[in-house]
Amino acid sequence: MCGICGFVGKVNNSKKILKTMVDRIAHRGPDDMGMYVDDLAALGHRRLSIIDLNHGVQPMYNETGDLAIVFNGEIYNHLELREDLIRRGHTFANDSDTECLIHGYEEYGKEFLTMLRGMFAFVIWDSKTNTLFGARDYFGIKPFYYANVNNAFVFGSEIKSILDFPGYERQVNEEALEQYLSFQYSVLPETFFKGIFKLPAGHYFELKDGNLDIHRYFDPKLKPKNDKSLDDTVSDIEKVVHETVDAHMIADVEVGSLLSSGVDSSYVVSEFPADKTFTVGFLDKQSKYNEIRYAEGLVEELNKKNFSKTINSDEYFNSIETVMYYMDEPLADPSCIALYFVDQVAAEQIKVVLSGEGADEFFGGYNIYHEPISLKGYQHIPKFIRKGLAGIAKLLPNVKGRDFLIRGSKSVEERFIGNANMFSVEDREKLLKTKLTHIAPKDLVAHAYEKAKNLDDISKMQYVDINFWLQGDILLKADKMSMAHCLESRVPFLDIKVFNYAKRLPTEYKVNDTATKRAFRIAAKKHIPEKTANKKKLGFPVPIRVWLCEDEYYNKVLSVLTSETAEKYFNTDILVKLMEDHKNGKADNSRRIWTVYVFLVWHKVYFEDENFTPINKEWLDKRVQKL
Repeated sequence: MCGICGFVGKVNNSKKILKTMVDRIAHRGPDDMGMYVDDLAALGHRRLSIIDLNHGVQPMYNETGDLAIVFNGEIYNHLELREDLIRRGHTFANDSDTECLIHGYEEYGKEFLTMLRGMFAFVIWDSKTNTLFGARDYFGIKPFYYANVNNAFVFGSEIKSILDFPGYERQVNEEALEQYLSFQYSVLPETFFKGIFKLPAGHYFELKDGNLDIHRYFDPKLKPKNDKSLDDTVSDIEKVVHETVDAHMIADVEVGSLLSSGVDSSYVVSEFPADKTFTVGFLDKQSKYNEIRYAEGLVEELNKKNFSKTINSDEYFNSIETVMYYMDEPLADPSCIALYFVDQVAAEQIKVVLSGEGADEFFGGYNIYHEPISLKGYQHIPKFIRKGLAGIAKLLPNVKGRDFLIRGSKSVEERFIGNANMFSVEDREKLLKTKLTHIAPKDLVAHAYEKAKNLDDISKMQYVDINFWLQGDILLKADKMSMAHCLESRVPFLDIKVFNYAKRLPTEYKVNDTATKRAFRIAAKKHIPEKTANKKKLGFPVPIRVWLCEDEYYNKVLSVLTSETAEKYFNTDILVKLMEDHKNGKADNSRRIWTVYVFLVWHKVYFEDENFTPINKEWLDKRVQKL
């Protein structure tokens, strides 16, 4: 796990500029730093050494020195790839997985991407043809950003590197804000920084003579096929999980695992051969917001160790600016801050952790996936009647059954944009003062629904989540929060071999009347306690609903929501009303309040406080010295 950055183009003081960019992401790789600079290209790298500790320094080169690579990630099948490439005449200088990429590109070109098993974002500079080739992994585990600044193509693992490039002028992308209010994350190809873009998951690019061509090489299409019994499917899942966890243990350093109270991380912990696990919680141990007691119970049964921390409210709120600094863009998922702390606990002891992301998207784990089953009977009623009832329901207060009538009047394409849907189009247009595009969230995901049009509704929802929610929220926070602590996070469920099995699962083995992630839970039950395997999906519970009712945090948040910056972007009287209704118990507005609050905190960090310093800078400096 590392950080990469650089640029292509005629640039004065290339080495000095590149050094500044590389230093900006030192937290991604405290073990080493490397640079390649020629007349047209500059490639920078920060290394967190995991494999081949003594010889994996980057940039790395082919035998003739005309290809140079900088790479962020891990290739889990690099030993098999190495054998093939050696047979084909390639000479390797070390035992790192990076060399497989550069020799694989020499041998197979872009077709090599589909042979990789791992997480990756990399660029290869061909000094003979003056071509830059780059790619991002299948599901977007590793990030990649780029921009064109003063006729130079600038790239990086984090946006903050690009911000340091001379000539880039920071400007808030208000179109990103408009959609963020609905999705809770940055969903557009263009980031919150005007002119800086994300390379989508499963894509590669070629840059030559100033022309950038981007192509998709992988599309995570689901192909449900009911050709096996449930028992055989469960047995297959056990084998797949065991094999993928084993593959993700490859390292020359100690590997641990994050552990919540849920089935996904618990199943990983039951399979991985190491013994250190890490957990955080809130309030007291008996609270629904504290998962430490579950973790302690599981590790006792599995004869492993658990290291935990209970996060108090002051720690949580005081860390938000730092978290937004490392995230680069606002993310209104409250669990992001919790993840920051659990990664910090892990990083005190190890350099690599496993985590359970991806199982919900692949195996059908989210509670919302049950909705098509719940609505099935109601949707037999003619649509014009359902639309009429929905119109009446919208006029009612927030009583039980109101949302059922409203959502039941819509097709899945109209009602589901992913696991979060904070503000409706109508609400956000009342709230925002900025120039609006009036583009509805459903229009942004429409192309995904078009590709999934022949699937059932649950599978359509999965496909949307894999393409949007997974890379926009889940994986982004996993990468940025772990890297904030010089820690590598691995996600064994998000393995191409796991997906190639899971994509064929029939819907009834994923979701039925009584369970989500049905076959997966049955498999897990053979390895962990039944109560854990059957536990309802909670996400990462954070008590912001409770804290926003307390005077101290109510006033703290309200002062931000009525600030000068807030007045610039929002009709703040609406925000005040949301706060008052929440505190008075009229509605749970916590998530919508949080969405706006986090944006304003992010804005302060990147547009108002030029000298912002993360609260963990001293800790990181010590970490760099220690490593």
